[in-house]
Amino acid sequence: MNFGQIQIPPAVKNILIINILVFAASYVFGKSLDIDLNSMFGLHYYQSENFGLWQFVTYMFLHADITHIFFNMFAVFQFGRLIEQYWGTNRFLIYYFVTGIGAGLIQEVALYFDIRPFIEAVDTYLSNQSTESLNDFLAVYGPFSQESLMSLREFTREYNAICNSDIAEANRMARDFIMQYQAMYIDAQNTIGASGAVFGILLAFGMMFPNLTIMLLIPPIPLKAKYFVVIYGLIELFEGVANFSGDNVAHWAHLGGMIFGFILIRRWRREGEL
Repeated sequence: MNFGQIQIPPAVKNILIINILVFAASYVFGKSLDIDLNSMFGLHYYQSENFGLWQFVTYMFLHADITHIFFNMFAVFQFGRLIEQYWGTNRFLIYYFVTGIGAGLIQEVALYFDIRPFIEAVDTYLSNQSTESLNDFLAVYGPFSQESLMSLREFTREYNAICNSDIAEANRMARDFIMQYQAMYIDAQNTIGASGAVFGILLAFGMMFPNLTIMLLIPPIPLKAKYFVVIYGLIELFEGVANFSGDNVAHWAHLGGMIFGFILIRRWRREGEL
């Protein structure tokens, strides 16, 4: 593929094509057939009933919206084609999938620490059931999606109707609901996007061409690639640790792509392959 003087090597070209086709398919399937490809092939937490090992690969080709896919594919095009031309197609593909899969693994570890307090709170409630402990639990872990909100409203209505007259039945109902609520919460942790592999590409670009100047978009200033990568990595680390409320960006996956990319590049250099 050639646009003027811009040549797109085969791996990058096919990554762009596959991601665009999958994004279009997810839109069509969702609108026409009510099939959620992002839920089916996104990377679920390992304790979810919908988790599958293949998701460590398939999640990389799914995106939430047009902005998500645009910026990821722009980065693949802008930086990935230079890395592929420099390394060759086979090495670039190995790197792309290793960093993408590695990003997924790091994200799973991060999710473990995010989800563990929720599971411990469920266990605490189930070991000491009461209306007060139920209210305490829901005060901390309120609805996290539209589906969970509707389910919680229905449960609350039914629970309040019998909790004063039949506490044993109310506790049984609450136990069933909380177990279902836990499964919904775990299943809702779904990672999609090529960002982990993209951050691996950015790391490779910074290591291969450290003194090449990049013109940033926001703010519009020139910056050497090595500083660009370090700053971006520090921002992701800060936001991952801060874990701001409402932030649904997989910052640890981004860092995971960079970590696995760094390890792989160091190994190739040590073995004289780069």
